[in-house]
Amino acid sequence: MYEYISHRENQLLLPDDFFLPFGGKLNKENRWVKMAQLVPWAYAEEKYAKSFRKSFRGQKAVSIRVALGALIIQERLQLSDRETVQQIVENPYLQYFIGLEGYQDHPPFHPSLMTHFRKRLGEQVLREINEIIAVEAAKSTPDSDHDDEPKSGTTSKGKRTTKRRSTSEEDPNQGVLLLDATCAPADVAYPTDLNLLNEAREKLEEIIDTLHAPQIGCARKPRTYREKARKQFLAVAKQRRASGKVIRRAIGKQLRYVARNLRIIHDLASRQSLTLLSRKQYRDLLVIQELYRQQRMMFEYKTHQIEDRIVSIRQPHIRPIVRGKAKARVEFGAKISVSMVNGYAFLERLSWDGFNEGVTLIQSLEAYKRRFGCYPKAVLADQIYRTRENRAFCKAHGIRLSGPALGRPAQGEEVAKQRRVARQDASKRNAIEGKFGEGKRKYGLGRIRACLAKTSETVIALQLLVMNLERRLRVLFALWLTRMFSRKNPDFRSICVV
Repeated sequence: MYEYISHRENQLLLPDDFFLPFGGKLNKENRWVKMAQLVPWAYAEEKYAKSFRKSFRGQKAVSIRVALGALIIQERLQLSDRETVQQIVENPYLQYFIGLEGYQDHPPFHPSLMTHFRKRLGEQVLREINEIIAVEAAKSTPDSDHDDEPKSGTTSKGKRTTKRRSTSEEDPNQGVLLLDATCAPADVAYPTDLNLLNEAREKLEEIIDTLHAPQIGCARKPRTYREKARKQFLAVAKQRRASGKVIRRAIGKQLRYVARNLRIIHDLASRQSLTLLSRKQYRDLLVIQELYRQQRMMFEYKTHQIEDRIVSIRQPHIRPIVRGKAKARVEFGAKISVSMVNGYAFLERLSWDGFNEGVTLIQSLEAYKRRFGCYPKAVLADQIYRTRENRAFCKAHGIRLSGPALGRPAQGEEVAKQRRVARQDASKRNAIEGKFGEGKRKYGLGRIRACLAKTSETVIALQLLVMNLERRLRVLFALWLTRMFSRKNPDFRSICVV
């Protein structure tokens, strides 16, 4: 059962109305107080309430202000579920942010509910909330590099001139779109075939122990050679640099142990039900069967590539994403395509399988038109986006796609002009690379700690949402500083950088 909060419009409580038992009032300029005013709580509540049944039976659900607020706090401060609840108990500003009417010294909810919050909100709802925040902010925050507002200048004679904005009829496209893709690595150990097979063998041995438990004293336990298999694995795993021949021989041995254990489980299942297994054990059994098939095929054909390759038994949805970066040629996690306008990021596509990000350009341009009512003037993207189909679409809609044009190279003065434009585009496109760095170093995009596929997608969308909220706060603070000091120092407006 979910109960709408109707006594407060938009679920927003004024800071002066927040009760503090030890006296005093909340600071209205605090970041959490300001951030609470930027989140569209009413829209989020409408989406959140759809995940509950329309029934008055059962325990009353936690409000959207508490659920979404706790998730934002967790991603902004990079905390665990337990530490998030503990920080909320100790901080009155965090309690105000999640919608409590007064300070309380006991937890507002149990830490285990954080997982349910991530499941109920979901990636799609958070993407819609992010668009509401980012679109409004991007429209009200002109980009200093690509501003379409009238700009003032000074001629050589000292007269002040003003550039008029082009009308929508003369130039219907407005703004600049930045596109790029990255990988959001999962929090898993670097997978190797030998380690995966050893882990699978150990899990199968636990399953055999569970299935044989009712027959203790009545039937002899099947032999699994677990000690011998463990010694053979450690003999290779402890080597500093094992040769390929040694590793292949060790993989073949572990494959035979896994195959033997699977046959034993099949024989035990023919005599009794698999209901003795826990939910996790049954899920691991299904994953290991597919893992064995893949490893067996790669071993026989002497290859390291296979479709939908499993690299983690605990998280079988994770796939290897080939990025070719200097740090790691292959990353393991979700691949995301992100667009950015005026410093605000939008999640265009999220997939656990690798995809060519070049095919997302047209989709991103259509999404830009839906958000802002027009196509952008220019798209700044790397070479993989410059396909003939994308070039034709951009040319048909009057959009400039960064990079050299097709055909014969330019000659004369045109070469210098193209190089100058290319350098400018490359420097401006660094903004989206910096956004990825900000997300991976500060907001956890470089290590997704959620385990389920759905909750991992929620965390990724939530991190972009938090980055946009922080960007909005910085812009508002800079504007406030400009208004405060521009009266005393007229030159302050020109040196203030957002």
